[in-house]
Amino acid sequence: MPLPYVLLSAAVSLDGYLDDTGPDRLLLSSPADFDRVDEVRASVDAILVGAGTIRADNPRLLVNSAERRAGRVAAGRAEYPLKVAVSATGDLDPAASFWHTGGEKVLLTTDEGVRRARALGLAADVVALGAALDWRAALEYLHDRRGVRRLMVEGGGTVHTQLLQQELADELQLVLAPLFVGDPAAPRLFGPGAYQGGRLRLVESRRIEDVVLNRYLPTAPGSGDRVAAADRHWLALACELAELCPPSGTAFSVGAVVVAADGTELVRGHSREGGDPVVHAEEAALAKVDRADPRLAGATVYSSLEPCARRASRPAPCARLILDAGMRRVVTAWREPDTFVPGADGSGVLAAGGATVVVLPEYERRAKAPNRHLEG
Repeated sequence: MPLPYVLLSAAVSLDGYLDDTGPDRLLLSSPADFDRVDEVRASVDAILVGAGTIRADNPRLLVNSAERRAGRVAAGRAEYPLKVAVSATGDLDPAASFWHTGGEKVLLTTDEGVRRARALGLAADVVALGAALDWRAALEYLHDRRGVRRLMVEGGGTVHTQLLQQELADELQLVLAPLFVGDPAAPRLFGPGAYQGGRLRLVESRRIEDVVLNRYLPTAPGSGDRVAAADRHWLALACELAELCPPSGTAFSVGAVVVAADGTELVRGHSREGGDPVVHAEEAALAKVDRADPRLAGATVYSSLEPCARRASRPAPCARLILDAGMRRVVTAWREPDTFVPGADGSGVLAAGGATVVVLPEYERRAKAPNRHLEG
């Protein structure tokens, strides 16, 4: 199921704390960074926090800039993003600022939490997700029922930890403040447990007054049919590579990337790369790979179009090339239509060879974009 783009936002001390144990909230960001956060809030469809953050910080989670709110309205959006609270128990203070400022609010909770929240009279739409909180179900609800495409998560540490450990976070925006807390009783940003493998990719590092903003993206693919946030990043890259293809009236424009299990990009390619009029994207990528590389066995192939099952221009179709290279996981955006090959079924060839094929249809439009001239 399609999910929102999940952006985690947090500020921490140099020793990784979100706050100290004093009675007042520890301000970690600078004034200029607070304004940056306001800009990010204005750009998203919803802002989410956990129950602990509401209890500890009593946040309002508003877009403070009147100009930014006016820009949202001019674009046909609500003045404020949807505010989302998550609580397993539903036991939250009905007088908290969260419920009485901004625009629309929703509480995502459990079957038991619904009864408690409604009895308390919380000023929000209260939604049960089942007997226990399920983050994937929560994100699917926000995407499908609330139209949330970009979700900003502002805490707390437990929420950030769970979303990262379940590989549901698409981006981490982490602000580092030049101070130490040093109190083991103070809340930390990340808790213990098993996190996704591999290194995150640093895509931006920026000084903002006396703090530093670092933006990270996950890189490690999912496994089997389990979709990780990094799968969406890599498939988006494959769709971007398809845009590089010289146009053709007799073949699709396709991009492909091969990624190791630890998130290392091994090779990439696109259709008609290097002036070869008949080379396919997966073929172009695999021509660059060392077949003795032990990482291939656990690698994932990302292709904007389903790898071909039959072709006239080469002896082996791309589905067979992938299997012969030892790879057993493919993520694609678009099943091959009958435009050139009736009954094309690369996914069937791959499945018969023991590979798992994952289709992310939310990227189909992007995959089709460089092939619009072939429609009809």
